[in-house]
Amino acid sequence: MTERKPPGVSFESWVDKQIRDASERGDFKDLPGFGKPLPDDTAPYDELWWVKGKMHREGVSVLPPTLALRKEAEDAREAAGRAATESQVRRLLSEVNEKIEAAIRRPPAGPPLGLGPFDIDAVVREWRAGGAG
Repeated sequence: MTERKPPGVSFESWVDKQIRDASERGDFKDLPGFGKPLPDDTAPYDELWWVKGKMHREGVSVLPPTLALRKEAEDAREAAGRAATESQVRRLLSEVNEKIEAAIRRPPAGPPLGLGPFDIDAVVREWRAGGAG
């Protein structure tokens, strides 16, 4: 714990002394980022900068449920195009269709889903025409 500021000493000079003393003791030598440039400060101020930074470092992404489902549907469609078997195509699209149908029946919070279930037979025909089958 630091000592209290003595009366009669300006706050600025007292803080400067605390920093100088800590620097002389070597308290700043092992800090993360020591000797590295500061991050870019040209971006506009964001009150949640530290939350977003933590989420980025942890690899966490938070999307509204409808946007997450749209992304999942897009990924499932791409995976179906690369699938090795017809049953794999049907399984991938059936799984995401269940989620889409549930979201249509009971819309989650956030932007509108704007997405309908996949026509699995049509996708299978496309998959076969692509030479994968």
